[in-house]
Amino acid sequence: MKIRDRIKELRRVRASELLPNPKNWRVHPVAQQDGIRTMLAKVGYADAVIARETADGLMLIDGHLRAEMTPDTEVPVLVTDLSEEEADEVLATLDPLASLAETDVDALSTLLAGIDRDNESLNALLEDISDNYSLGLTELLEQATAAEYVPPDNHFPSGGTVPENLKGLLLHFELAKYDEVMAKSYLLGEEWGMATLADVFYEAIRRANDGTG
Repeated sequence: MKIRDRIKELRRVRASELLPNPKNWRVHPVAQQDGIRTMLAKVGYADAVIARETADGLMLIDGHLRAEMTPDTEVPVLVTDLSEEEADEVLATLDPLASLAETDVDALSTLLAGIDRDNESLNALLEDISDNYSLGLTELLEQATAAEYVPPDNHFPSGGTVPENLKGLLLHFELAKYDEVMAKSYLLGEEWGMATLADVFYEAIRRANDGTG
């Protein structure tokens, strides 16, 4: 099978001159905006946006958020010769195809651990990535522990803030109880003012052990 090269050229264009695609379906939450802003400020453009030529000018296929955030910057644009129909196909599949990739947790953990975290915004972004891929949970479950299993009918001290049997759920984790663990942990994170799941897990176990739950 012969693979066609649909990139005509790499062109630098003022971002405000790029036309947003009216069919763009991606919505960018605040956390993603903050992450993109952090990386643009620290590293700059290391990837090009993608566009196609139309009668009205270059229309974006990918890179809407970056273009919106840097309107006065000349940004790298991969100019394609895609038709409108082909552009729709790329727009509909580019991000979903990327999301199908699986995660090598060990490789990601090693990569994140090797990044200098002297920047507060970058550190917050890396913590979000760690939480998104449950790296704290994976590290916790891999640790050897002599803690005793707490059976379901043996609750933690009444009146405390540690949900019953959370320690048992964590130290004897079962995939079938993933949703239960996550739901309880996120609630505790809000209550205790903690930003990462790893911190919540450690604190839950600590409180359960010393009876301060």
